[in-house]
Amino acid sequence: MRVIARSTLTRYGAANPRADHALRAWYAEAKQASWSTPADVKAHYGNASILKDGRVVFNICGNEYRLVVKINYEFFTIYIRFIGTHAEYDQIDSQTI
Repeated sequence: MRVIARSTLTRYGAANPRADHALRAWYAEAKQASWSTPADVKAHYGNASILKDGRVVFNICGNEYRLVVKINYEFFTIYIRFIGTHAEYDQIDSQTI
């Protein structure tokens, strides 16, 4: 998968060292993945929440952080839409961010 924009993960990890290792691990796994359906994502990440319109919410660091992405399965591309604490996630609309 192609991940756009890795720099968002890098910046967040630099500012939040507790999340850095988990974000790097997620990126490495996502980059090597070839998800063509939401079921493929769920098979690898059972705790991921599949939303409409290709959006997926990943739990990072035991659900301390949330990562919202939009996946274009046809072109094997992941777009980072949001990364933040669980409390920050509760303040957004993950369907529109």
